[in-house]
Amino acid sequence: MENQTPGLLYIIATPIGNLGDITLRALEILKQVNLIAAEDTRRTKKLLNHFEITTPLTSYNSYNQEKKTSDLIARVKLGQSLALVSDAGTPGVSDPLYHLARSAVDEGIVVQAAPGPSSILAALVVSALPVDRFIFEGFLPRKKGRQTLLRELAEESRAIVIFESPHRIQKTLKDLSEHMGDRKAALSRELTKIHEETIRGPLSELAQIEKNWKGEITLVIGRKSK
Repeated sequence: MENQTPGLLYIIATPIGNLGDITLRALEILKQVNLIAAEDTRRTKKLLNHFEITTPLTSYNSYNQEKKTSDLIARVKLGQSLALVSDAGTPGVSDPLYHLARSAVDEGIVVQAAPGPSSILAALVVSALPVDRFIFEGFLPRKKGRQTLLRELAEESRAIVIFESPHRIQKTLKDLSEHMGDRKAALSRELTKIHEETIRGPLSELAQIEKNWKGEITLVIGRKSK
């Protein structure tokens, strides 16, 4: 093994909706690497088939990462190049895939990013809110620590980005409204897809919307008024 040239680990951003959003560089890397580690091989296979990419796939997610990390790292140390992808967007953001990058760095392996689609940045720019300074909170806790975090966020002066599922967004909007009142917000769902939608207004108004929400949701809450 000491005589082999180590390969590379590429962190590849994939489309969050529209397949045309993937970068040319990402496509070239996916074609050239020896193996693609995917959060869900079924979803990634659809992407690869669309672009006629035949690179072998293996699953890598929160359920098997402890078992598979050492094997993947060993492959790269033997000179193979590996691409890591999530279901959508950039791996390592609100998912456990950063563990592979951490292990690679610990082993002296070069880690490179092929940046691209991000629901966080997409939601920020379409929010039409001042977002020169923002924080990302991912998914709010469902129970333990939820109220404490909501109180902390109510005092946060920067814009806030939150992920939420369609069946929990109604409760989250009401909870946020109770703590933040009329703070301006923008709710984006199905970003870059056919049914993309962004609803803008005070949190108190968004919380009153009765709707059968569908699709992944990214919520941007504007800066706290001085």
